Amino acid sequence: MKINEETVFFSGAAGPVETIVETPADPRGIALVCHPHPLFGGANTNKVTQTLARTFARLGYVALRPNFRGVGASAGTHDDGRGECEDMLTVLAQARQGFGELPVALAGFSFGAYVQTHVAQALADAGQAAQGMVLVGTAAGHVEGARQYATRAVPEDTLVIHGSADETVPLANVFAWAEPQGLPVIVIPGADHFFHRRLHILRDIVSRSWRH
Repeated sequence: MKINEETVFFSGAAGPVETIVETPADPRGIALVCHPHPLFGGANTNKVTQTLARTFARLGYVALRPNFRGVGASAGTHDDGRGECEDMLTVLAQARQGFGELPVALAGFSFGAYVQTHVAQALADAGQAAQGMVLVGTAAGHVEGARQYATRAVPEDTLVIHGSADETVPLANVFAWAEPQGLPVIVIPGADHFFHRRLHILRDIVSRSWRH
């Protein structure tokens, strides 16, 4: 499958939002993919984020990988998820103007997964619910060196993937968030937070499990 990759600047509330856009021929949806925490080196070139975006592009989605505020050439400063959520909604709205009213998939890694739970809620509240979600290494509960994350509840068909050896967000945190929702969690044995040497497993799980 031929996929075109380019860098596009969308207009966010704090200024330009630098975004890598991967476009397949005849796209069937738009996938917004969010990267990990900007204050700990997170960017849209992160390998997990890249893997998610390229997987969605191969599934036929226009894959958008924005840089959060203050990362790369994106304007603004880190806003603990509030401004980031606002920017993601703006990027989606502008992308849909360009690509049409295609179904929207949301995917995120770590802090990016946390942000996507808020984006999903905002879309649902506006009557524009996402088609589906993939959350990887989800920031939930107390994360050492970062903060306490009030991660939102998500739809029951959300694909949640975590590593058993995650040293950044303990698996117990994700279980504590998922259990009240009756939400299944796919656990990759031995995988750390960044899924070193297991990115191919992550790719294959998403490819096999995406039913939309």
